[in-house]
Amino acid sequence: MFSGMLYIFLPLVIGYLIQVDKPSVVEFINTQTSRLVLVILSLMGLSLAGLDNLGQNLNQILIYTSVFFISISLCNLIALPILDRLWPTDTSQDHRKLPFMKMVMESVRLVLVVAAGLVIGLVADVDLSWVDKASEVILLLLLFLIGIQLRNSGMTLRQILLNRKGITIALLIVATSLPGGVIAAILLDLPLTHGLAMASGFGWYSLTGILIGDSLGPVFGGAAFLNELLRELIALSIIPMLISRFPSTAIGYAGATAMDFTLPVIQNCGGIRCVPVAIVSGFILSLLVPVLILFFLSL
Repeated sequence: MFSGMLYIFLPLVIGYLIQVDKPSVVEFINTQTSRLVLVILSLMGLSLAGLDNLGQNLNQILIYTSVFFISISLCNLIALPILDRLWPTDTSQDHRKLPFMKMVMESVRLVLVVAAGLVIGLVADVDLSWVDKASEVILLLLLFLIGIQLRNSGMTLRQILLNRKGITIALLIVATSLPGGVIAAILLDLPLTHGLAMASGFGWYSLTGILIGDSLGPVFGGAAFLNELLRELIALSIIPMLISRFPSTAIGYAGATAMDFTLPVIQNCGGIRCVPVAIVSGFILSLLVPVLILFFLSL
């Protein structure tokens, strides 16, 4: 787990060590970052097309997924806007001026890119085993470029690593997700510990699906996987629409993925000053995922 986090942070650190003095080079980096976001989203669609069939229990999996997703999301989205009002977050001034419909279209564009990748993956009879590796390489390149942007943003290293807002958002996500899991467990007549474990994924769908599937079986494992995957897809949709007015809500709802996969979208739509908040929040949530899931499954 820690080696994986180091793997994510390393390109950020290397990029942060690079000072760029020419505005034209900074602009070039900003442009390439936006383009690479679209590339990695299309690869995400391809990877979805390569998922194995979820089997005969698909109906039950979808019911569990729907109830947990709605319950946890509502709890998150009730509390996060309150934090935005009590403790506003600075975002890019340029993005604050974007009209609402333009932000909606940006969200639609991101979802359409994922959908296009999914359709191509389903229609084209090709080997998709390379997609995950390609996504990983491009993600590392994106994080490297974001590190360069951080260095040239005027923020200090202390502002980036010791971000109180990021810590607060992470703790708020935990504090609202767990009650959401309890509510879902009651509605589905499941043990509360199952609900608490299901609510502790925070968007990390691969690890969550594996841990819960190994302990509770394929139905819960499949539901956990889809629940967190759906969270990531919805986060991609709402970040462009919300981040100018509700940055804490957009970053918080992205969960653990704010540290890696949705980080480029957060930076692209909200500006470089949102990046430290997202990194710290995503890091803390990523750290807590295996700890909380294994704890609740052991009860």
